[in-house]
Amino acid sequence: MNADNDRGRVPYSSFGIAGVRIDAIDFDPAVELLLDPNSAYSVHLCNAYTVSLASRDDRYASTLNSGTLNLADGMPVVWVAKRRKVAGLTARVCGPDLMRACIERGVARGTRHYLYGSTEEVLSSLVSEIQRIAPGALIVGAESPPFRELGDAERRDVIARIEATEADLVWVGLGTPKQDYEVERLANAGATTFVAIGAAFDFIAGNKKRAPLWMQKRGLEWVFRFISEPRRLWKRYLVGNARFAWLVVRGAQ
Repeated sequence: MNADNDRGRVPYSSFGIAGVRIDAIDFDPAVELLLDPNSAYSVHLCNAYTVSLASRDDRYASTLNSGTLNLADGMPVVWVAKRRKVAGLTARVCGPDLMRACIERGVARGTRHYLYGSTEEVLSSLVSEIQRIAPGALIVGAESPPFRELGDAERRDVIARIEATEADLVWVGLGTPKQDYEVERLANAGATTFVAIGAAFDFIAGNKKRAPLWMQKRGLEWVFRFISEPRRLWKRYLVGNARFAWLVVRGAQ
């Protein structure tokens, strides 16, 4: 990897919600883009909460729009695309499913994965589960960073460690919006693909349960998560979702 990475946009159409660019890419094409060994993307997963947050924070909106791939992680985002008759986007690109598909399909291609985020305990469980569901998957690094902002020298050390593993995909699970800021900083310094993957580490590791499939398909996964962690997630879902709905009704592009 090197600092001369030129991360160009992918040739897909896009649309905007409240100033956030969403790329109209379905699940399978997204997986193939990430598994391209010649790619160097910065990838963000966009849902009602991220759009709501970005609508009130110009810095965060700019960070998301700097990404080379902004995928529709939430069903409300997909509904907006369908309402506007946006071609190319018919279903959500859910973070845990995206990560799992890339790991499973990457086995035959020798894709090298680096895990960055969460705690040592979660990473240990995650690596064990990956080895169970995708025998032969190449996990070339797993790192739990400090729960604070990294200094420039520390970030250079992170890039050096990733470079040494020759990783193809770096999965960044630090929580929103921290992970999105970090993905852009890391991607600007290294020529590989960095993905802000949200709570996928916990879900794949089995530390948190996912909503039943019928709830996921109907855009009700947020209800399941809210009931599971009301104290932590009430503001994210009750306030964030309400603001997203208001932005859509208002027609914010």
